[in-house]
Amino acid sequence: MDIRKLNKGEKLPMELFLLADPSIEIVEEYVNRGECFIAEIEQQIVGVYVLLPTRPETVELVNVAVVEEQHGRGIGKQLIMDAIKVAKTQGYKTIEIGTGNSSIGQLALYQKCGFRIVGVDMDFFVRHYSEEIFENGIQCRDMVRLSQDL
Repeated sequence: MDIRKLNKGEKLPMELFLLADPSIEIVEEYVNRGECFIAEIEQQIVGVYVLLPTRPETVELVNVAVVEEQHGRGIGKQLIMDAIKVAKTQGYKTIEIGTGNSSIGQLALYQKCGFRIVGVDMDFFVRHYSEEIFENGIQCRDMVRLSQDL
């Protein structure tokens, strides 16, 4: 598997972004402000993530997504570890990530990759998304914020 920066002019893998975030408008907004990276196997895009500068020396990892047929093969972990490596080489001191309270698997994965829970943004998904989101039988209401020193 190869992970590389998406080149200017290359088509965004929007269907992949929408697996992790149901709002096209929100995805387009942070993709335009950040750097998009894709994972490819035999020239097929199988994963994506975005690094979004937020504050001095801090970057947020947003929209880590893997095509459903490739789930359970460690691609998500490889994407996260690549994002950490890229953030370090770009001189960031802190990398942050946020996920829904209902994203049980993602919460476990991020902690396995060295992130620690630092806060909860109550009702984030209620305020920012017009449609209710359910995952694992749980309404996604709150953004769980995680962070890692680099």
